[in-house]
Amino acid sequence: MKIGITCYPSVGGSGVIATELGIQMAKRGHEVHFIASSVPFRLGNNYDNIYTHKTEVNDYSVFKYPPYDITLSSKISEVIDEFDLDVIHMHYAIPHAVCGILAREMSVKKDVGIITTLHGTDITVLGHDMSLVNAIKFGIEHSDITTSVSDSLKVETYDLIEPKSQIETVYNFVDESRFNTEDRDLIKAQLKEKLGIPSDAKVIMHTSNFRKIKNVNHVVKSFELLAQSVNCHLVFVGDGPDLYAIRQMVKDKNLQDITHFIGQETDVTSYYKLADIFLLLSSKESFGLAMLEAMYCGAVPIGSTAGGISEVIKHGETGYIVDVGDYQQVASHIKQLLNDDDLYKRIQENMLIDVKERFDMDTIVDQYEALYQSIMTGEDNE
Repeated sequence: MKIGITCYPSVGGSGVIATELGIQMAKRGHEVHFIASSVPFRLGNNYDNIYTHKTEVNDYSVFKYPPYDITLSSKISEVIDEFDLDVIHMHYAIPHAVCGILAREMSVKKDVGIITTLHGTDITVLGHDMSLVNAIKFGIEHSDITTSVSDSLKVETYDLIEPKSQIETVYNFVDESRFNTEDRDLIKAQLKEKLGIPSDAKVIMHTSNFRKIKNVNHVVKSFELLAQSVNCHLVFVGDGPDLYAIRQMVKDKNLQDITHFIGQETDVTSYYKLADIFLLLSSKESFGLAMLEAMYCGAVPIGSTAGGISEVIKHGETGYIVDVGDYQQVASHIKQLLNDDDLYKRIQENMLIDVKERFDMDTIVDQYEALYQSIMTGEDNE
């Protein structure tokens, strides 16, 4: 197959999944074309059958804003015709699904299939903007197949957008050759020495884009309670608009000596292996890909009840779920885990077995490959 993929190429779950999916499809012998504003950040190696096509958005004085959507649509249509693509995979309903639909109309080849994957923000945030609902609905209903990364997001899409077409849940996955527990103890010891963390201290971790929706302040509040009785350090990885406020909060609470800000990292695998506990306390979260990556690396998760997090964590078996905003309960669960080695080991073992059963990379890539093929053959994907 010849597959086109459009995504946001910067750090973020949708771009990560789109890129990893493209890489896996290329490894299976398919020809993959990324069409985006820049090279996806996870696309680190050179592959003979992966091509990138960058959209150049010109800032004409006649436009108030650069015409990204039109430029992208035009570029997608060019790639469809030049390389005779069989299917294009649009990650996000808007603008990408709508761009893909317009690109197909602009192309000479009208039979290219369109699959759209909903990742979260296109529904959980933009879906509440009434000026965009019709565009989102159009993108979903005019795609040949639409998928969602969680059941929760699928339900919310039907509630908010009310599309008439079917949406199929296909969970996210991680590359198990990169995210695993290999050399975990060695890497943990090396990073503790590098960061000045005592060898006997426990490590709590959070990584995100530091937006308000991530409730990073609740991470700090729970850590403040925990640090009163547990020998622990907090590690933040990432960057974003709320980072300065979180730094200030850490100083105000006099936690700066046991809190570490790593900044943006393209590969956070080592830090996941450093972590004993991973926190994701968002108020909205369609899936929680970073959390799944951390779980594969051995970090036990505590997540909020938001969105798809509870579809990843089995409460009391592979981690813990708490109500959004209940940082006291977060601290209580962490304390219980870190003070009971047998409990921690049992939860961790259950977690590693469960994620490999339910989020197996090959199984999920098989699902996407089958969807691509069903579009090409005109078969019903139900």
